[in-house]
Amino acid sequence: MANATPVRVRFCPSPTGNPHVGLVRTALFNWAYARHNEGVLVFRIEDTDAARDSEESYEQLLESMRWLGFDWDEGPEVGGPHEPYRQSQRMDIYQDVAAKLLDGGRAYYCYCSTEELDSRRDAARAAGKPSGYDGHCRDLTAEQKAAYETEGRKPIVRFRMPDEAITFTDLVRGEITVQPENVPDYGIVRANGAPLYTLVNPVDDALMEITHVLRGEDLLSSTPRQIALYGALADLGIAKETPAFGHLPYVMGEGNKKLSKRDPQASLNLYRERGFLPEGLLNYLSLLGWSFSADQDVFSIPDMVAKFDLADVNANPARFDLKKAEAINADHIRLLDVKAFAAACEPWLKAPHANWAPEAFDQAAWEAIAPHAQTRIKVLSEITENVDFLFLDEPVEDEASWTKAMGKGDPAALLTTARAKLDAADWTSPESLKEAVLAAGEEHGLKLGKAQAPVRVAVTGRTVGLPLFESLEILGKEKSLSRIDATLTKLAA
Repeated sequence: MANATPVRVRFCPSPTGNPHVGLVRTALFNWAYARHNEGVLVFRIEDTDAARDSEESYEQLLESMRWLGFDWDEGPEVGGPHEPYRQSQRMDIYQDVAAKLLDGGRAYYCYCSTEELDSRRDAARAAGKPSGYDGHCRDLTAEQKAAYETEGRKPIVRFRMPDEAITFTDLVRGEITVQPENVPDYGIVRANGAPLYTLVNPVDDALMEITHVLRGEDLLSSTPRQIALYGALADLGIAKETPAFGHLPYVMGEGNKKLSKRDPQASLNLYRERGFLPEGLLNYLSLLGWSFSADQDVFSIPDMVAKFDLADVNANPARFDLKKAEAINADHIRLLDVKAFAAACEPWLKAPHANWAPEAFDQAAWEAIAPHAQTRIKVLSEITENVDFLFLDEPVEDEASWTKAMGKGDPAALLTTARAKLDAADWTSPESLKEAVLAAGEEHGLKLGKAQAPVRVAVTGRTVGLPLFESLEILGKEKSLSRIDATLTKLAA
């Protein structure tokens, strides 16, 4: 149901390095909230850090958003009424707002050097007082300013915080009150005139009429400062209203630490390369701080959008569990129809992933094995080694598998018996092939599991893989028996 005041949320990453899963979770919650409320998602690029931002990362951000299935209503490639949507192209806007804040007495020039600030902070700590900025330059006279400028000091611009407590209702955490001594005046423009994040982010939110700011818990401490700045912007006629804030829980990695961009498991590219489906990855990430229902973890993204409510977001940190992510992705693989599954696997059936010659690929064999593979793999990249035995002249030699299957008992005797029975079996029936191996095992006092292990390694090269008897049928009698013969020769040697 659409709100009386249309919901406007924003996703505003910086183009620095590879996107990480915490960033994706934030994007997902904003996107789902906008779509659930028939609102607007503004995609904004915060690229004011010239030393760290890159055009390559910018293009990667856009491509990642497309791969995940996110669409946006305003932003790069789409446009909108608040263009441009890259902060690097909005510098004149920030300079104008900073000038208005200075003229209106809501900001002031601060001439304190780094050494002076550090000295006063150390003294405050030693006295047991708050160590934030002490307001030294808040009320300088014209003479004092002139004296500093004569010294050649280049001032920064500080925002003048109000002297009363700030209270706001966080959409995830409830009512929060911050006392003025805990939120000192803060810088909004560097000495070289470059605007800081503390200015540009709220200004863009104000000018783009953002109604809800949904972001990570790590930014909670900056919220009182931004709320005060919104008030000043409203007084100056720049902002219409202060948005509602909701701070999403931390995503935790190993050792109860916040998952950072440096953690290997944080990279979105890792999950793309391993063959996660976008739907599977997003399903799992949605569970990091939100719950679909008490008894259902697997659901479609449209179903998530239909149910998404900030009231169901948990404030407690959420732990990233790779095994659960893989299990949920596996469920989404099973939900695909077999044609969609086969198509999704295509990149992993070609170079550089495939270790067989392109001309060796057999489309009919792939289509026959695909339904069996679909029930076995957790991520699409696993398909390569699961089906390589079909397209290689010889199976991959896996020493651990060979030792496990051939290191006990008399595998040569078993394989000789199994070969004879398989030669006489019906190769259009996996059940017939199973009965042949079962009968061979019985002659040697082995159950099916023990009997089929040497056969599997001889034919596929591995002890674990797709259903053996269906695999034998698809590989064919001639190739299968030839590989058993080659194994017998090896055992004899």
